[in-house]
Amino acid sequence: MFVIFGASGHTGKVIANTLLDRGKKVRAVVRDASKVAELSKKGAEIVTGDITDAALVTKALQGEVEGAYFLAPPDMQSNAFIARNQKIFDGIASALAKSNVKHAVLLSSVGAQLPSGTGPITSLHYGETIFSKTKTPFTFLRAAYFMENLLNYAQPIKQDGVLPVFGGGESYPFPMVGTRDIAKVAADALLAPPAKTQIIELLGPKEYSFADAASEATKIVGKPVKATPVPIENLVPALKGMGISEDVAKLYREMTEAFGSGKVTFEGTHKTVRGSTTLGDFLRGALS
Repeated sequence: MFVIFGASGHTGKVIANTLLDRGKKVRAVVRDASKVAELSKKGAEIVTGDITDAALVTKALQGEVEGAYFLAPPDMQSNAFIARNQKIFDGIASALAKSNVKHAVLLSSVGAQLPSGTGPITSLHYGETIFSKTKTPFTFLRAAYFMENLLNYAQPIKQDGVLPVFGGGESYPFPMVGTRDIAKVAADALLAPPAKTQIIELLGPKEYSFADAASEATKIVGKPVKATPVPIENLVPALKGMGISEDVAKLYREMTEAFGSGKVTFEGTHKTVRGSTTLGDFLRGALS
């Protein structure tokens, strides 16, 4: 049995489908069962509940569990984002102590080796730290910047031909990765678990800049798109205008500044995997 948390999301759904297609038993944990009707039809056991509920996590991990996939689904309206994620990870650690999980994958992030100064990534450092102390071997999947993050600006890209780049650095190439590649690597790790805890640093096929993204978007939307620098001071007000809480907005500013300064980077001393999804292929599928 494989237990997949967040099975209705970008990564969880692909992982669950991959395992089912390989003939594996899957227990899909979601908040809304209607979003995983396809998985249910394919034979997945559906458990409904919230990963913030430690009792629910413990229940979901009961029995012989060959592998489990964990993540901290972002709550963009949270007024205590870091504390919430730490609560999630504490609950998972408690559940693992009561369970027989042979291996687990955590969706982590580039920069998770740093204890502070990285915005929301800080909570993943906490998660990796406490999970390293459990009896369960883990794969910490440190993913690069999600290509999907660019879709936050789909409207200005399509309507105004502008890809805003808060804090500048629009020509600087850095690691990005598509979530389908994240899901593939996670599924591979679940199917072929390591003997002991490992870290995988996951990147796309090459590094890309926001200017590269604008160039690719230009080909897709049929009009010029320019990567336009915006003062970093504008980021928090812009995010709050999108309905994001001030707490989360400030964390994202800290993360953006950490990326821009080069603080958030891969260590380069762990297993490295490059995905196959190019930025152009991703944007064609997302913006067309």
